[in-house]
This record gives sequence, structure tokens and C-alpha cells, in this order.
Amino acid sequence: MNKPNKIILHCSATQEGKDFKAADIDKWHKERGFKKIGYHYVIDLDGTVEKGREETENGAHTVGHNTTSIGICYIGGLAKDGKTPKDTRTDKQKEAMYKLVADLMKKYNLPLNKVYGHYNFANKACPSFKIENFREELNSTKILQHNLDFIN
Repeated sequence: MNKPNKIILHCSATQEGKDFKAADIDKWHKERGFKKIGYHYVIDLDGTVEKGREETENGAHTVGHNTTSIGICYIGGLAKDGKTPKDTRTDKQKEAMYKLVADLMKKYNLPLNKVYGHYNFANKACPSFKIENFREELNSTKILQHNLDFIN
């Protein structure tokens, strides 16, 4: 049973503007031998948050951290060339990611320094943006301030 003490952000490593869904990632992960999608949440280009695994289930997204984390993946992460890492998040994806992360921080009583990028645990560019910048951006949103009022 997953006992989250951190949130790990990912990208799907797909080309900018390509519209994939959680069902596509589920298929890709099954082709790699997973029993199902490895992430707990997927954020679509339009900002829709799709459920992957249940939060109570161990993830399959970050080796060595799957039993202690929630994995969130946004669709994108590569430039139009399909190779170069790039922060391709749409404004709607950013908004959805801020809200989802803030809600999970509140739910699991996690401080902002417990939000990581996949690259913090693996030699990858994923999620193709600097987690320090994400933390600063999230910290400045009203979403996080509202949720922290409940924690403090």
C-alpha cells in the first residue's frame, strides 16, 4: 500500500502538441510489462486531470520511490523534433498541475520541498522543467496559500 511522503512530477516524453491520454500511457506501460499505467494522475493538454492508479496503490514511475510517492505526469515534454526536452505545458496544464499538487500537499500534509521532478531521482530531463521554478510558481499562487491555511 502506497504511503506518500512526496510527489514526483513527470512528462510523457511526447512531442509538443500531440494529444495523448492516460489510456495511451496505460497501453505503453502494459507493452513494457507493467500491470497498468504507472502514474497516479495524468494531465491532458486541455488541463483535464485523468486518474491513473489509485493513490493507495504503489506507483510504477520512479525506481526506489514507488511505495512512498504520488506520480503525476503531464502530456508533452519534448519539442516538435520529438527529441529535445522542453517544457511544453499549456497554461491549462500548468493550472491543473498547481491545483492537483496543492490538493495532494494538503491531503498528505506535505511541504513544498517534498515536490520533486523525476530528474531528482534518475538521470533524465523529466519533467523537462526545473522543479525549483515550479515550487516558486506554486508558492506564489492563491491555490497553495488557500490550502496552506488549512494545514497551518
